[in-house]
Amino acid sequence: MKRVVITGMGGITPLGHDWSQIEARLRAGRNAVRRMPEWDFYESLNSRLGCPVDDFKIPDWPRKHLRSMGRVAQLAVAASERALRDAGLLDDASIGDGRMGVAYGSSGGSVEPVRVMGRMLETGSMQGVTATSYVQMMAHTTAVNVGVFFGLKGRILPTSSACTSGSQAIGYGYETIQQGKQKLMLCGGAEELSGPGVAVFDTLFATSTRNDDAPLTPRPFDKARDGLVVGEGAATLVLEEYDHARARGARIYAEIVGFGCNSDGNHITQPTSETMATAMQLALQDAQLAPDAIGYVSAHGTATDRGDVAESHATAQVLGKRVPVSSMKSYVGHTLGACGALESWWAVQMMRDGWFAPTINLSEPDAACAELDYIVNGGRAMRAEYVMNNNFAFGGINTSLVFKAVE
Repeated sequence: MKRVVITGMGGITPLGHDWSQIEARLRAGRNAVRRMPEWDFYESLNSRLGCPVDDFKIPDWPRKHLRSMGRVAQLAVAASERALRDAGLLDDASIGDGRMGVAYGSSGGSVEPVRVMGRMLETGSMQGVTATSYVQMMAHTTAVNVGVFFGLKGRILPTSSACTSGSQAIGYGYETIQQGKQKLMLCGGAEELSGPGVAVFDTLFATSTRNDDAPLTPRPFDKARDGLVVGEGAATLVLEEYDHARARGARIYAEIVGFGCNSDGNHITQPTSETMATAMQLALQDAQLAPDAIGYVSAHGTATDRGDVAESHATAQVLGKRVPVSSMKSYVGHTLGACGALESWWAVQMMRDGWFAPTINLSEPDAACAELDYIVNGGRAMRAEYVMNNNFAFGGINTSLVFKAVE
């Protein structure tokens, strides 16, 4: 089995696009949640809160590529461009000769062509329907646009699995290189913010309605939490076979040593603690690690009522009460298909820096949640040789990734 390392990382997020900028916001304890006045148009929508990427500008890309991209694909390609540049591979011949594949996902495609298609069904008019409408709205639009834009000729693994799209992409990319099928994989997830995307959770009474107190929500694991806030963004990791990375003198951020993935087989939208725990155990088994080796957990931590309870008990069951835990969704909300990649990126960066961001707005842990070492207030300076990132999605899809620090 081949060793798999991370040699490039990049993203487009509501907190910024460079790690130095993002880290400053994390250390300041300021989230990116704001009221979305444009959503007042949706009269029955309870939540008016979102975490948009307000400063994203479409780069000067060729029109032939832009035609096939909705916003979610634009975010994915922009994040991937940053990751490839970070890895020193942006213009390298190795990425276009079949050595590099793609594993990428989002909850779905872009919303605008869906609106156009819906109008066609409602009125019979094909106004706005173009030759690329389907390409922009299809579930694998991020994976194929990334592949075409950079001319990647390896295998493509689309991972449209809601909130585990990004983490499944990293896990499947890791397994692909581990098994010797590719030398390089471009892995990540993306999501664009939209009213319908919020409505999905609003109809389940899972969104925060602190519409006049945006900075005070979401509140993962907190007694006073009232639901999630939906965000957007993209994050991409360059995964590389260890010897291939060493041969070209690449900087190595971390090694991926464990991946666990399973399904609840129980309910489409209600989490199951037992199978969440199994996913973590599978990742530990894959990494050949004892539970006490994990020095930090980046929690899924959505700030929903049942989700936080189920996840915290699964974490305590597998890793014990002493493990330090925090949720990055307290800063950028739930970025859905992007969150698994975004939170993996940040977990690796924090492991390298020896400082882990707290869960903001966590004032009093809910007594129904398991007793864990929740990182709060100003964050924590500490060393961790291994960190775990957990994500859980609709359909009962559970993922767990384990990263190892590299000297």
